[in-house]
Amino acid sequence: MDRESKNNDKKTPREVFTENHKEMWKDAKKSMKETANSCTIVGTLIITIMFAAVFTVPGGYDGGTGLHIFLTKKVFIAFMVSDALSLFSSTTSVIMFLGVITSRYHEDEFHGSLPTKMIIGLFTLFLSIASMMIVFSCAIYIMLDGKSWIVIPTILLASVPLTSYLWMQYPLLVESFLLLDWEHSNLKFHIF
Repeated sequence: MDRESKNNDKKTPREVFTENHKEMWKDAKKSMKETANSCTIVGTLIITIMFAAVFTVPGGYDGGTGLHIFLTKKVFIAFMVSDALSLFSSTTSVIMFLGVITSRYHEDEFHGSLPTKMIIGLFTLFLSIASMMIVFSCAIYIMLDGKSWIVIPTILLASVPLTSYLWMQYPLLVESFLLLDWEHSNLKFHIF
């Protein structure tokens, strides 16, 4: 009822809100596009690296069978699984961020699809960075034959990019969650 009532200027509450928040809408649009552009570049770089890593795995191949010589080692399996996870999650993040970039930026999208795409994009980008660091750590472990005096500090240093990403992107992730209109969006989560 109140949503359709008009004021003295013959405007609905929504029209008044839209008119009074034009600058905020423009700033939000610009900010989302810049963030999505930057994250798309990072995701694309990760896709390129992880795609190349599959074909340049450490250790080489058995001349007789053509199979990788470390095929039966658990660390090699972790390398391959993490590489695939990083490749697929970074591809997903790029797709989500492209969805943000190509959006029409209608007012309703700021309470549903745009925050959802940002949340999925940021999460999958984090997942791709984390699994990329696992790939790197596995490769170091394989190449150095498990020499713990080098491998352990290297793995600990691999956690620095993850911590940095979380520290820098956590506020944006929280803000995106707060923008979601859970009651009126199509994002209903049911346990049963």
